[in-house]
Amino acid sequence: MAKKQIKEKSIEETLWESANKLRGSVEPSEYKHVVLSLIFLKYAYDRFTERRNELEAEGKGQFVDNPVFYNAKNVFYLEPESRWNFLIENAKQNDIAIKIDKALAKVEESNPSLKGALPSNYYAGLSLDRTKLAALLDEINKIDTLKDPEHDLMGRVYEYFLGKFAIAEGKGKGEYYTPKTIVNLIAEMIEPYRGKIYDPCCGSGGMFVQSMKFIEAHHGNKRDISVYGQEYTNTTYKLAKMNLAIRGIACNLGEMAADTFHNDQHKDLKADFIMANPPFNQKAWRAENELKDDPRWAGYDVPPTSNANYGWILNIVSKLSANGTAGFLLANGALSGDGTELEIRKQLLLNHLVEAIVILPRNMFYSTDISVTLWILNNNKKARTVEQNGKMVRYRNREDEVLFIDLRQWGEPFEKKYIQFSTEQIQQIAENFHNWQRVGYEETYHDEPEYCYSATLDEIEKKGWSLVPSKYIEFRNRDEQIDFDIKMRQLQTEMRDLLQQEDASKQELKALFEKLGYGL
Repeated sequence: MAKKQIKEKSIEETLWESANKLRGSVEPSEYKHVVLSLIFLKYAYDRFTERRNELEAEGKGQFVDNPVFYNAKNVFYLEPESRWNFLIENAKQNDIAIKIDKALAKVEESNPSLKGALPSNYYAGLSLDRTKLAALLDEINKIDTLKDPEHDLMGRVYEYFLGKFAIAEGKGKGEYYTPKTIVNLIAEMIEPYRGKIYDPCCGSGGMFVQSMKFIEAHHGNKRDISVYGQEYTNTTYKLAKMNLAIRGIACNLGEMAADTFHNDQHKDLKADFIMANPPFNQKAWRAENELKDDPRWAGYDVPPTSNANYGWILNIVSKLSANGTAGFLLANGALSGDGTELEIRKQLLLNHLVEAIVILPRNMFYSTDISVTLWILNNNKKARTVEQNGKMVRYRNREDEVLFIDLRQWGEPFEKKYIQFSTEQIQQIAENFHNWQRVGYEETYHDEPEYCYSATLDEIEKKGWSLVPSKYIEFRNRDEQIDFDIKMRQLQTEMRDLLQQEDASKQELKALFEKLGYGL
């Protein structure tokens, strides 16, 4: 008799069961932080064990306790008390929470790249029931962290938990995970090959991770990029440092978790590339008498207290290097606000900073179903030739133009209710954008109804400095193209044919019953 095949659990299923062990003991907003640090310890141990076995197989057994031979391969060295097998062996001890805290502290102490990345005395402070914590360790022990060839487990875990608990955590906290498909589009459009990259609200560091993947995909050198970021929430700040350290990405996230507006950790930074997904429509981000003379608003009106959208825009503008480029997301309302927002938007356009405005489809985010806008800003839209990844690229002068792109009908479904761009679509969108930017665009770029339009500043001024794409992109009125008399005759013919088919079916059914001796 054949053995019954046991279906292997996915990481997502295991994580869901892990979270269930916490119900009633931990707030939903804490679930991911409790689980992530434990998964990190499991992941670090699996990599450590893998490297230890390699050293022994290579006949270098005498070096298995030398941290240098681990760090050289971007593997964290683990002291015995910080190894996962030690925690599993002691999972049912009354002091297991203290042992986990000590393990995390020891890992950080032994690996300088993790300084400030791991929680301190976190698990003991949770007062989790020992049996629940033991059950949680048991569930995470079932995860094979090395099955992920891209070592992107932490990103997957973070994405999963944001998706599952978005409703429980609430949508107003500003913690939006940026889907990889959108980050990939931004990277393909602004092309961060070399220089300093900055994210003023970096979350778990996803923008940086995807930027490095962009460089790898285009055969660039990751060492040509320096990473700068800032994050407000302390637990997320630590998660970002952990996430980047796992991948060997050196970063400067500031000395501490801090509010970008009130405690800028990178005051003198001039970045070549900026990628960001700020909190949408952030209210009361400053008091009426705060930040009025902030140098980041120099040359512009002071952003209104009622909404931080333009505060984020001007923070980004202030950080751009002379040839800097930015790609960031905002709620659609920022395209057409009046009053102070109108004056700032007008000045951005007159300063030739706005390169492209891209409307994205709805249902791309786990935590909100609204359609949002991707803004592309460029500090140098003049004609110039640039070396990019070994190639010379010739840009034309676009100072008095803005490209509008509408992608609301683009994308493909995934996970039932969400939308993502395919790799081919991202390449198509980016290629169209770059064709528009470059010399020879007359042959390679064309305005296309319901997709894209290159507008002049004169046209934008006539539209009241609005950046709403539908004011510029041509949309066909399909109703006007219908001849209703012809359409009605077609519908009448189709209805008549259906009725005739139905009558014929009834006659066939009647004849069949009569043959069987039944009358209808």
